[in-house]
Amino acid sequence: MKDKAKAIWRRNVKRWLIGAGLEASALANSAGLMKAARGSGVIFTLHHVRPETPSVAGPNRHLEITPEFLDLAIAQLKVLGYDFIALSDVPARLQSPSARPFAAFTLDDGYRNNAEHALPVFARHGVPFTVFIAQGLAEHRQPLWWEIMGRLLRENDRISFDFGDGSETLDLRTSVKQLDTFFRFASYVWSREETDAVGRLCGLAARYGIDPLAITRELIMGPQELKDFAANPLVSLGAHTVTHRKLCRITAEETASEMRKSADWLADLTGTRPTAIAYPYGSRDAVGPREFRTARDLGFVIGLTTQPGMLTGADLARPTALPRVSLNGYYQQARYVRALASGIPFALKR
Repeated sequence: MKDKAKAIWRRNVKRWLIGAGLEASALANSAGLMKAARGSGVIFTLHHVRPETPSVAGPNRHLEITPEFLDLAIAQLKVLGYDFIALSDVPARLQSPSARPFAAFTLDDGYRNNAEHALPVFARHGVPFTVFIAQGLAEHRQPLWWEIMGRLLRENDRISFDFGDGSETLDLRTSVKQLDTFFRFASYVWSREETDAVGRLCGLAARYGIDPLAITRELIMGPQELKDFAANPLVSLGAHTVTHRKLCRITAEETASEMRKSADWLADLTGTRPTAIAYPYGSRDAVGPREFRTARDLGFVIGLTTQPGMLTGADLARPTALPRVSLNGYYQQARYVRALASGIPFALKR
C-alpha cells in the first residue's frame, strides 16, 4: 500500500510540476524573457482531436484535445508570428532560418477523428499536417492496448487479473483507482515481452465483454479511408511501423523490417513513399541511436521522437532524431500554448 501511495503521489506531483512550469514559462514569456529559447521552430504532436467524451476523464486524457482547443492553438500561434509549414519542409527551413518561427503539426496512429474533427480545423486555417500510420492498426489487426485498458477500467467496478503472483481483484470505483490500475497495466506491458503482455490484456478485456479489435475498427481509419484522406493537399502520411511496438526492445532486424514494411505499405496504398517516420511511443526507453541510424539507412529524411524540445540549426545533424512538443489534453489553455511556443519549459529542464 505504501508503494501504491507513493506512485499516486509522484504522479500528482509530476502533473503539478508540469502545470507550474507552464505557468512560470507563460509569465516569463509575457515579460519578454529567454527569447532565445524559442529556437527556429517547433513540431507539435497530437493523437485524438474530438469533442469531449467520457474517455477524456480517463487514463488516456493526455492524448485528447478538442477541436476548439486545436483552433485556439493555431490562432495563438498566428498571433505569435508563426509560419505553418509542412513537415517535409522542416530541414530546408532549418538550413535557411527566417526571422519568423515555424510550426509543423503531426498526429500519431491515424485515428478516424483526425479526418472528422482535425482536418476541418486545419483546413479552415490552411495549415498542412502529417499523420503517422501503423500498418497493423490501419488493417485493423493490431490492438490499441491503452485504449482497451481505458475502456475496461471505466466500464467495470472491479476486475481480476494475474500480474504474476496469482489472481487479484482490483477496485476501480474511483478515478484515482482507475488511473493507478492503468499504470500498473502499463508497467506490466513494459516489463514483459510486449506482444505477449498485450495478448494477455486482450484476453482480460474479452473476459469482460470487450472485443479488442472492435476498438481498433471503431477508432482507426482503414486503408480506403486513408487513401481518401491522403488525397487532401493539406494531408501527408508518414510511417509509424507495422505493430506499434517499442523498437528498443526488439531486434535490429525486426526494427528495420517494421520501418521498411510500414513505408512500403503506404507507398503501395497511396502511390507516395513516406520520407518521415514517427517512432512508436517515442520516449527515451522506446527509441535510441540504433533506431535513428536505421531510419537514416532506410532512406527516411525525418525521424520523430516524443522527447520535447524546440528546433534549431543544430538539429540538421540529427534529422532522424527530432523532438516534438505535445499538445496535452490536461493543459488546454491559451497561455499554455504561448508557454510551449516560447520554448522556455524545455530550456528550464536543461
